[in-house]
Amino acid sequence: MTTIIKPSAAIRQNYNEIAALCKEKREPVFLTKNGEGELVVMDVETYDQRVKQLELREKLIEIEEQRNLGVKDFSAKEVGAELRQKLREYAECMK
Repeated sequence: MTTIIKPSAAIRQNYNEIAALCKEKREPVFLTKNGEGELVVMDVETYDQRVKQLELREKLIEIEEQRNLGVKDFSAKEVGAELRQKLREYAECMK
């Protein structure tokens, strides 16, 4: 990952260039003001992808915390079997 740094004036003067750079590199562009970091700009697709990655990490951390606390989890096979059983029971009730 290459860090892209531009002065904040670049966004006003070269918006199209900054937008194209974000889309092409699929990386954020860091904007500075007086040599200090001020803003981060990225294209919407990259932003959405990063949000989804963060949400997935949060879910995985939550699952790991639950396991560490001893909360029982279920495999996909177990969940499928339970659902099929419940559907059979429901079908029996509807007769």
